[in-house]
Amino acid sequence: MTHSKAYIVDDDEAIRDALVWLFKSRGVAAQAWASAEAFLTDYRPDMDGCLILDVRMDGMSGIELFDRLLERNCRLPVIFLTGHGDIPLAVVALKKGAFDFVEKPFNDNELVDRVLKALEADRARRSQQANQESVSSRLAQLTPREREVMERILAGKYNKVIADELQIAVRTVEVHRARIFEKMRVRSAVELAQLLATKT
Repeated sequence: MTHSKAYIVDDDEAIRDALVWLFKSRGVAAQAWASAEAFLTDYRPDMDGCLILDVRMDGMSGIELFDRLLERNCRLPVIFLTGHGDIPLAVVALKKGAFDFVEKPFNDNELVDRVLKALEADRARRSQQANQESVSSRLAQLTPREREVMERILAGKYNKVIADELQIAVRTVEVHRARIFEKMRVRSAVELAQLLATKT
């Protein structure tokens, strides 16, 4: 089971309590803050889940908090809760990368469904990031010569051609190829190409 959470930032205590209860009733862990400032103090880059922000709050607004989090390279999906007059603000936030916005008064199930989608998107992004970091760490194990051989393998060149280009023996190319496959944890040039394609 995931440890992802719904993080709620709203200065209305009744809404905070209602949302925490709503999410928990649908099996989503939830935590709430009464202000943007309080959340910013507690924010950690390793938080995973989804952020539900009220657009208008006393003190720092939800939009201002979103901007501050973007400055910190926060990648949490953000869903804004908006009053009718806040829609232009919400549209600007969407252009900056917010996940969604929900108008008040909102339908409880619809809000939870959107949060579940945001949690899934966050999980997928983290999984992709972990895969990319894994590929990067494998690439870092390759020697400069192995990288030269790998580039030519990916270009579809035969061992003999690689040997001629690098002025080494074919047997040496075969040894390098085997080591590259072992370090990159692949069994073929096709697998190697597929693995590196996921890194872009």
